[in-house]
Amino acid sequence: MITTFDCTMGIERVFNFGAGPAVLPEPVLEEARRDLLSLPGVGMSVLEISHRSETFERIIQTAEADIRKLACIPDGYRVLFLSGGATQQFAMVPMNLLPAGGFADYVLTGAWSKKAFAEAKKFGAVRVAGTTERDEFARIPDSRELDLQPDAAYVHVTSNNTIYGTQWPTMLDTGDVPLVSDASSDFFSCPIDVARHGVIYAGAQKNLGPAGVTLVLARADLVRGAPDTLPTTMRYETASDHGSLYNTPPVFAVYLVGLVMKWLLGNGGLKEMARRNERKAQTLYAAIDRGDFYHGTANSQSRSRMNVTFRLPSEEHDTRFVQEAAAAGLVGLKGHRSVGGQRASIYNAFPEEGVDALVSFMAEFERMSG
Repeated sequence: MITTFDCTMGIERVFNFGAGPAVLPEPVLEEARRDLLSLPGVGMSVLEISHRSETFERIIQTAEADIRKLACIPDGYRVLFLSGGATQQFAMVPMNLLPAGGFADYVLTGAWSKKAFAEAKKFGAVRVAGTTERDEFARIPDSRELDLQPDAAYVHVTSNNTIYGTQWPTMLDTGDVPLVSDASSDFFSCPIDVARHGVIYAGAQKNLGPAGVTLVLARADLVRGAPDTLPTTMRYETASDHGSLYNTPPVFAVYLVGLVMKWLLGNGGLKEMARRNERKAQTLYAAIDRGDFYHGTANSQSRSRMNVTFRLPSEEHDTRFVQEAAAAGLVGLKGHRSVGGQRASIYNAFPEEGVDALVSFMAEFERMSG
Protein backbone atom coordinates (compact mmCIF):
# COMPACT_ATOMS: atom_id res chain seq x y z
CA MET A 1 0.00 0.00 0.00
CA ILE A 2 1.41 3.38 -1.03
CA THR A 3 1.03 5.95 1.74
CA THR A 4 2.71 8.99 3.14
CA PHE A 5 3.68 8.72 6.80
CA ASP A 6 3.83 11.33 9.56
CA CYS A 7 6.59 10.02 11.79
CA THR A 8 5.81 12.49 14.60
CA MET A 9 2.23 11.31 15.05
CA GLY A 10 2.31 7.80 13.56
CA ILE A 11 -0.43 8.71 11.06
CA GLU A 12 -0.66 7.15 7.61
CA ARG A 13 -2.25 9.19 4.82
CA VAL A 14 -3.31 7.85 1.45
CA PHE A 15 -3.09 9.87 -1.77
CA ASN A 16 -6.51 11.47 -2.12
CA PHE A 17 -7.56 12.03 -5.75
CA GLY A 18 -11.12 12.95 -4.74
CA ALA A 19 -12.87 15.71 -6.67
CA GLY A 20 -14.10 17.47 -3.54
CA PRO A 21 -14.06 17.84 -0.67
CA ALA A 22 -10.45 17.41 -1.63
CA VAL A 23 -6.94 17.21 -0.28
CA LEU A 24 -5.75 20.06 1.96
CA PRO A 25 -2.12 21.07 2.57
CA GLU A 26 -0.69 19.00 5.42
CA PRO A 27 0.88 22.07 7.13
CA VAL A 28 -2.60 23.62 7.20
CA LEU A 29 -4.10 20.51 8.79
CA GLU A 30 -1.30 20.41 11.34
CA GLU A 31 -1.83 24.04 12.35
CA ALA A 32 -5.58 23.53 12.57
CA ARG A 33 -5.00 20.49 14.77
CA ARG A 34 -2.89 22.60 17.13
CA ASP A 35 -5.55 25.33 17.28
CA LEU A 36 -8.53 23.01 17.54
CA LEU A 37 -8.48 22.81 21.31
CA SER A 38 -7.31 26.35 21.98
CA LEU A 39 -6.24 29.26 19.79
CA PRO A 40 -2.97 30.77 21.06
CA GLY A 41 -3.70 33.58 23.48
CA VAL A 42 -7.46 33.00 23.34
CA GLY A 43 -8.06 30.00 25.56
CA MET A 44 -10.82 28.44 23.49
CA SER A 45 -11.18 26.47 20.30
CA VAL A 46 -11.51 28.17 16.93
CA LEU A 47 -14.80 26.25 16.76
CA GLU A 48 -16.03 28.14 19.81
CA ILE A 49 -15.05 31.76 19.23
CA SER A 50 -17.71 34.37 18.49
CA HIS A 51 -17.91 35.72 14.98
CA ARG A 52 -18.26 39.14 16.63
CA SER A 53 -15.00 38.80 18.53
CA GLU A 54 -11.84 40.75 17.72
CA THR A 55 -10.10 37.41 17.21
CA PHE A 56 -12.39 36.34 14.39
CA GLU A 57 -12.46 39.80 12.86
CA ARG A 58 -8.68 39.55 12.55
CA ILE A 59 -9.01 36.08 11.03
CA ILE A 60 -11.49 37.10 8.34
CA GLN A 61 -9.77 40.42 7.60
CA THR A 62 -6.38 38.72 7.26
CA ALA A 63 -7.89 36.07 4.98
CA GLU A 64 -9.36 38.79 2.77
CA ALA A 65 -6.08 40.71 2.67
CA ASP A 66 -4.18 37.59 1.64
CA ILE A 67 -6.77 36.77 -1.03
CA ARG A 68 -6.41 40.28 -2.43
CA LYS A 69 -2.62 39.97 -2.43
CA LEU A 70 -2.58 36.54 -4.08
CA ALA A 71 -4.95 37.47 -6.91
CA CYS A 72 -3.92 41.13 -7.25
CA ILE A 73 -7.59 42.08 -6.80
CA PRO A 74 -8.36 45.68 -7.82
CA ASP A 75 -9.77 48.05 -5.22
CA GLY A 76 -13.13 48.18 -6.98
CA TYR A 77 -13.96 44.58 -6.08
CA ARG A 78 -15.60 43.15 -2.99
CA VAL A 79 -14.43 39.91 -1.34
CA LEU A 80 -17.37 38.04 0.16
CA PHE A 81 -17.46 34.90 2.31
CA LEU A 82 -20.88 33.28 1.82
CA SER A 83 -22.69 30.04 2.60
CA GLY A 84 -24.64 27.67 0.40
CA GLY A 85 -21.86 26.51 -1.90
CA ALA A 86 -21.48 27.35 -5.56
CA THR A 87 -24.93 25.84 -6.11
CA GLN A 88 -26.53 28.71 -4.20
CA GLN A 89 -24.68 31.10 -6.49
CA PHE A 90 -26.58 29.58 -9.41
CA ALA A 91 -29.57 31.46 -7.96
CA MET A 92 -27.84 34.45 -6.36
CA VAL A 93 -26.18 35.53 -9.60
CA PRO A 94 -29.43 36.07 -11.56
CA MET A 95 -31.25 37.31 -8.46
CA ASN A 96 -28.67 40.09 -8.08
CA LEU A 97 -27.54 40.74 -11.66
CA LEU A 98 -30.46 39.97 -13.99
CA PRO A 99 -32.71 43.05 -14.33
CA ALA A 100 -36.40 42.93 -15.16
CA GLY A 101 -36.76 42.88 -18.92
CA GLY A 102 -33.12 41.96 -19.43
CA PHE A 103 -31.44 38.66 -20.30
CA ALA A 104 -28.19 36.80 -19.67
CA ASP A 105 -26.05 34.53 -21.86
CA TYR A 106 -24.89 31.13 -20.60
CA VAL A 107 -22.18 28.97 -22.16
CA LEU A 108 -22.82 25.29 -21.38
CA THR A 109 -19.72 23.11 -21.02
CA GLY A 110 -20.89 20.48 -18.56
CA ALA A 111 -23.32 19.41 -15.86
CA TRP A 112 -22.69 22.34 -13.52
CA SER A 113 -23.16 25.01 -16.17
CA LYS A 114 -26.41 23.28 -17.16
CA LYS A 115 -27.56 23.41 -13.55
CA ALA A 116 -26.65 27.09 -13.34
CA PHE A 117 -28.62 27.76 -16.53
CA ALA A 118 -31.66 25.85 -15.28
CA GLU A 119 -31.64 27.76 -11.99
CA ALA A 120 -31.27 31.13 -13.71
CA LYS A 121 -34.35 30.44 -15.85
CA LYS A 122 -36.44 30.70 -12.68
CA PHE A 123 -35.54 34.40 -12.32
CA GLY A 124 -35.61 35.80 -15.84
CA ALA A 125 -34.68 35.40 -19.47
CA VAL A 126 -31.52 33.44 -20.21
CA ARG A 127 -30.04 32.23 -23.50
CA VAL A 128 -27.74 29.38 -24.44
CA ALA A 129 -24.95 31.30 -26.14
CA GLY A 130 -22.97 28.16 -26.87
CA THR A 131 -22.78 24.49 -25.90
CA THR A 132 -20.72 21.39 -26.57
CA GLU A 133 -23.34 18.95 -25.33
CA ARG A 134 -23.50 17.24 -28.73
CA ASP A 135 -19.86 16.31 -28.19
CA GLU A 136 -20.69 14.96 -24.72
CA PHE A 137 -18.92 17.99 -23.24
CA ALA A 138 -15.53 16.58 -24.23
CA ARG A 139 -14.28 20.03 -25.26
CA ILE A 140 -14.58 23.75 -24.67
CA PRO A 141 -16.29 25.64 -27.53
CA ASP A 142 -14.29 27.79 -29.88
CA SER A 143 -15.10 31.49 -29.67
CA ARG A 144 -16.41 31.32 -33.24
CA GLU A 145 -19.13 28.92 -32.07
CA LEU A 146 -20.53 31.37 -29.54
CA ASP A 147 -23.47 33.71 -30.02
CA LEU A 148 -22.80 36.40 -27.42
CA GLN A 149 -25.07 39.42 -27.39
CA PRO A 150 -23.64 42.88 -26.55
CA ASP A 151 -26.75 43.88 -24.57
CA ALA A 152 -26.72 40.85 -22.24
CA ALA A 153 -26.72 41.62 -18.52
CA TYR A 154 -23.84 39.17 -18.10
CA VAL A 155 -22.20 36.08 -19.61
CA HIS A 156 -21.90 33.02 -17.37
CA VAL A 157 -19.23 30.34 -17.81
CA THR A 158 -17.83 27.45 -15.79
CA SER A 159 -14.06 27.74 -15.95
CA ASN A 160 -13.26 24.08 -15.21
CA ASN A 161 -15.54 21.06 -15.55
CA THR A 162 -14.78 18.51 -12.87
CA ILE A 163 -16.98 15.76 -14.30
CA TYR A 164 -15.71 15.88 -17.88
CA GLY A 165 -12.12 16.96 -17.26
CA THR A 166 -12.19 20.08 -19.43
CA GLN A 167 -11.01 23.61 -18.74
CA TRP A 168 -11.04 26.89 -20.64
CA PRO A 169 -7.47 27.17 -22.04
CA THR A 170 -7.85 30.95 -22.03
CA MET A 171 -10.76 32.74 -20.44
CA LEU A 172 -13.47 34.08 -22.70
CA ASP A 173 -13.31 37.77 -23.63
CA THR A 174 -16.80 39.25 -23.23
CA GLY A 175 -15.93 42.88 -23.93
CA ASP A 176 -18.11 45.31 -22.01
CA VAL A 177 -20.54 42.60 -20.86
CA PRO A 178 -19.74 41.43 -17.30
CA LEU A 179 -18.23 37.96 -17.23
CA VAL A 180 -19.49 35.72 -14.42
CA SER A 181 -17.36 32.65 -13.77
CA ASP A 182 -18.04 29.59 -11.64
CA ALA A 183 -14.40 28.88 -10.81
CA SER A 184 -15.06 26.35 -8.08
CA SER A 185 -12.60 23.71 -9.23
CA ASP A 186 -9.69 25.77 -10.57
CA PHE A 187 -9.77 29.05 -8.62
CA PHE A 188 -6.29 30.03 -7.37
CA SER A 189 -4.69 27.19 -9.32
CA CYS A 190 -2.99 29.79 -11.51
CA PRO A 191 -2.92 33.59 -11.89
CA ILE A 192 -6.28 35.11 -12.79
CA ASP A 193 -7.16 38.48 -14.32
CA VAL A 194 -9.88 39.51 -11.90
CA ALA A 195 -10.47 42.80 -13.74
CA ARG A 196 -11.83 40.88 -16.76
CA HIS A 197 -14.65 39.53 -14.61
CA GLY A 198 -17.78 40.97 -13.11
CA VAL A 199 -18.24 38.16 -10.60
CA ILE A 200 -16.14 35.11 -9.75
CA TYR A 201 -17.49 32.52 -7.33
CA ALA A 202 -16.04 29.30 -5.99
CA GLY A 203 -16.93 26.69 -3.43
CA ALA A 204 -13.88 26.40 -1.22
CA GLN A 205 -13.58 22.61 -1.16
CA LYS A 206 -11.24 22.20 -4.12
CA ASN A 207 -8.33 24.65 -3.85
CA LEU A 208 -9.31 27.16 -1.18
CA GLY A 209 -10.23 25.25 1.97
CA PRO A 210 -12.93 22.94 3.31
CA ALA A 211 -16.56 22.62 2.36
CA GLY A 212 -18.86 25.12 4.02
CA VAL A 213 -17.79 28.51 2.69
CA THR A 214 -18.06 30.06 -0.76
CA LEU A 215 -15.75 32.81 -1.95
CA VAL A 216 -17.29 35.50 -4.18
CA LEU A 217 -15.37 38.31 -5.84
CA ALA A 218 -17.78 40.92 -7.17
CA ARG A 219 -17.25 44.22 -8.93
CA ALA A 220 -18.52 47.00 -6.68
CA ASP A 221 -21.08 48.37 -9.15
CA LEU A 222 -22.61 44.90 -9.58
CA VAL A 223 -23.02 44.47 -5.84
CA ARG A 224 -25.63 47.22 -5.73
CA GLY A 225 -28.41 46.62 -8.19
CA ALA A 226 -30.63 43.92 -6.76
CA PRO A 227 -34.37 44.60 -6.47
CA ASP A 228 -35.67 45.69 -3.05
CA THR A 229 -37.83 42.56 -2.87
CA LEU A 230 -34.80 40.28 -2.74
CA PRO A 231 -34.36 38.59 0.68
CA THR A 232 -31.72 40.26 2.81
CA THR A 233 -29.32 37.33 3.05
CA MET A 234 -29.49 36.70 -0.72
CA ARG A 235 -28.18 40.17 -1.56
CA TYR A 236 -24.50 40.68 -2.36
CA GLU A 237 -24.93 44.18 -0.99
CA THR A 238 -25.77 42.83 2.46
CA ALA A 239 -22.61 40.76 2.69
CA SER A 240 -20.53 43.62 1.28
CA ASP A 241 -21.88 46.23 3.69
CA HIS A 242 -21.39 43.98 6.73
CA GLY A 243 -17.99 42.52 5.91
CA SER A 244 -19.54 39.06 5.39
CA LEU A 245 -20.71 39.22 9.04
CA TYR A 246 -24.40 40.09 8.70
CA ASN A 247 -25.20 36.72 10.24
CA THR A 248 -22.97 33.98 11.63
CA PRO A 249 -20.58 32.86 8.89
CA PRO A 250 -18.98 29.39 8.72
CA VAL A 251 -16.29 30.40 11.19
CA PHE A 252 -14.09 27.30 11.06
CA ALA A 253 -14.21 27.12 7.25
CA VAL A 254 -13.18 30.78 6.94
CA TYR A 255 -10.35 30.18 9.42
CA LEU A 256 -9.08 27.28 7.29
CA VAL A 257 -9.32 29.33 4.10
CA GLY A 258 -7.11 31.88 5.82
CA LEU A 259 -4.53 29.19 6.61
CA VAL A 260 -4.59 27.95 3.00
CA MET A 261 -4.01 31.52 1.77
CA LYS A 262 -0.93 31.78 4.01
CA TRP A 263 0.26 28.44 2.65
CA LEU A 264 -0.15 29.65 -0.93
CA LEU A 265 1.76 32.84 -0.23
CA GLY A 266 4.52 30.88 1.50
CA ASN A 267 4.84 28.54 -1.49
CA GLY A 268 5.39 31.13 -4.19
CA GLY A 269 1.85 32.29 -4.87
CA LEU A 270 -0.30 31.58 -7.90
CA LYS A 271 2.52 31.58 -10.47
CA GLU A 272 4.26 28.80 -8.59
CA MET A 273 0.97 26.91 -8.21
CA ALA A 274 0.50 27.16 -11.98
CA ARG A 275 3.95 25.69 -12.59
CA ARG A 276 3.37 22.83 -10.18
CA ASN A 277 -0.10 22.08 -11.52
CA GLU A 278 1.10 22.12 -15.13
CA ARG A 279 3.93 19.75 -14.26
CA LYS A 280 1.60 17.32 -12.45
CA ALA A 281 -0.94 17.36 -15.27
CA GLN A 282 1.65 16.85 -18.01
CA THR A 283 3.17 13.90 -16.15
CA LEU A 284 -0.21 12.20 -15.88
CA TYR A 285 -1.36 12.98 -19.42
CA ALA A 286 1.94 11.63 -20.76
CA ALA A 287 1.24 8.33 -19.00
CA ILE A 288 -2.25 8.22 -20.52
CA ASP A 289 -1.06 9.03 -24.03
CA ARG A 290 1.96 6.73 -24.24
CA GLY A 291 -0.04 3.76 -25.57
CA ASP A 292 -3.49 2.39 -26.34
CA PHE A 293 -4.38 0.91 -22.95
CA TYR A 294 -5.46 4.23 -21.42
CA HIS A 295 -7.61 6.74 -23.25
CA GLY A 296 -8.12 10.36 -22.23
CA THR A 297 -11.77 11.41 -22.50
CA ALA A 298 -11.29 15.17 -22.96
CA ASN A 299 -10.23 16.81 -26.20
CA SER A 300 -6.48 17.47 -26.08
CA GLN A 301 -7.00 21.24 -26.54
CA SER A 302 -9.46 21.41 -23.65
CA ARG A 303 -7.81 19.19 -21.05
CA SER A 304 -8.10 20.23 -17.43
CA ARG A 305 -5.05 20.66 -15.21
CA MET A 306 -7.25 19.93 -12.19
CA ASN A 307 -9.34 16.88 -13.13
CA VAL A 308 -7.72 14.31 -15.40
CA THR A 309 -10.30 11.93 -16.87
CA PHE A 310 -9.51 8.68 -18.67
CA ARG A 311 -10.86 5.24 -19.43
CA LEU A 312 -9.46 1.74 -19.75
CA PRO A 313 -10.25 -0.87 -22.45
CA SER A 314 -13.41 -2.13 -20.72
CA GLU A 315 -15.71 -1.44 -17.79
CA GLU A 316 -14.30 -4.52 -16.11
CA HIS A 317 -10.82 -2.96 -16.34
CA ASP A 318 -12.19 0.34 -15.01
CA THR A 319 -13.78 -1.34 -11.99
CA ARG A 320 -10.72 -3.40 -11.15
CA PHE A 321 -8.42 -0.39 -11.59
CA VAL A 322 -10.36 1.59 -8.96
CA GLN A 323 -10.37 -1.32 -6.53
CA GLU A 324 -6.69 -2.17 -6.86
CA ALA A 325 -5.62 1.47 -6.82
CA ALA A 326 -7.52 2.01 -3.55
CA ALA A 327 -5.83 -1.05 -2.06
CA ALA A 328 -2.51 0.56 -3.02
CA GLY A 329 -3.38 3.80 -1.24
CA LEU A 330 -4.55 5.72 -4.32
CA VAL A 331 -8.15 6.64 -3.47
CA GLY A 332 -10.91 8.69 -5.06
CA LEU A 333 -10.15 7.71 -8.65
CA LYS A 334 -13.59 6.50 -9.71
CA GLY A 335 -15.09 8.76 -12.38
CA HIS A 336 -18.35 10.60 -11.85
CA ARG A 337 -21.35 8.29 -11.98
CA SER A 338 -22.68 10.07 -15.09
CA VAL A 339 -19.59 9.36 -17.23
CA GLY A 340 -17.74 6.47 -15.57
CA GLY A 341 -14.07 5.72 -16.10
CA GLN A 342 -11.40 7.29 -13.93
CA ARG A 343 -10.89 10.81 -12.64
CA ALA A 344 -7.72 11.97 -10.92
CA SER A 345 -8.22 15.34 -9.24
CA ILE A 346 -4.85 16.96 -8.65
CA TYR A 347 -5.58 20.31 -7.03
CA ASN A 348 -3.02 22.70 -5.55
CA ALA A 349 -2.41 20.70 -2.38
CA PHE A 350 -2.08 17.35 -4.15
CA PRO A 351 1.61 16.33 -3.95
CA GLU A 352 3.71 15.56 -7.01
CA GLU A 353 4.81 12.28 -5.45
CA GLY A 354 1.17 11.22 -5.53
CA VAL A 355 1.08 11.72 -9.30
CA ASP A 356 4.32 9.75 -9.62
CA ALA A 357 2.79 6.94 -7.54
CA LEU A 358 -0.28 6.84 -9.78
CA VAL A 359 1.83 6.76 -12.95
CA SER A 360 3.84 3.86 -11.56
CA PHE A 361 0.65 2.02 -10.63
CA MET A 362 -0.78 2.61 -14.11
CA ALA A 363 2.29 1.10 -15.73
CA GLU A 364 2.13 -1.97 -13.50
CA PHE A 365 -1.62 -2.39 -13.95
CA GLU A 366 -1.20 -2.26 -17.73
CA ARG A 367 1.64 -4.77 -17.59
CA MET A 368 -0.49 -7.19 -15.60
CA SER A 369 -3.74 -6.60 -17.53
CA GLY A 370 -2.87 -5.46 -21.02
